[in-house]
Amino acid sequence: MSDTLYLSLWYPNLRLAALAEKLTAVLDAFAAHGGEPKIYSATVWPINWTETPIFQRVYGRGERGGAEPRLVVEEALESLHDDYAYEFQIGWSLWELETGDSLDARWVREPHLVRVTGFGPLFDEGAYDADGHIRIDFGSDTPFLEEDLELDSEGAGHVAENVVQLVALTGAVEKASGATARLLWSELGESLAQRLAARLGMGN
Repeated sequence: MSDTLYLSLWYPNLRLAALAEKLTAVLDAFAAHGGEPKIYSATVWPINWTETPIFQRVYGRGERGGAEPRLVVEEALESLHDDYAYEFQIGWSLWELETGDSLDARWVREPHLVRVTGFGPLFDEGAYDADGHIRIDFGSDTPFLEEDLELDSEGAGHVAENVVQLVALTGAVEKASGATARLLWSELGESLAQRLAARLGMGN
């Protein structure tokens, strides 16, 4: 069963004014690890997730779309408040099996939108304590496991590439932003590492 995968990052004694710098560093790291260099959208949430966003802008994607991370972060964080959360979407490509309408399935790199969120200390009653000062929502963990497929050598290789890319990005965002703690976790509380080990064991 697929699960939602997150990466949480924490920073010691983080001042709210320093959040923009950390977010920019995290978003900039994507381009070198399978991600797009520009931001797709930005949303600012007040108080908690049930409230109506006070700011939302779509910059688009592709050659003529998107906007530089630093400029997007600056625009979104013009309204800097302790009880706001700042969410950015950025493209990140992973290998997936494309079946389509034909019997000739093939592996292709497909872009996904990943959400990167920076939390004010009072947002959602201090959600940052559990979720991190910055949280990356990768979406479904299926590309890293493909538990519903019988993987041949090609498929196993592409899934392994996805995992390597995830590990590389995780290390890169931690280093670039100066995080002192990180946690890769899932919505259902299951360990990706354990599921991956079990998956590889099943393939032997």
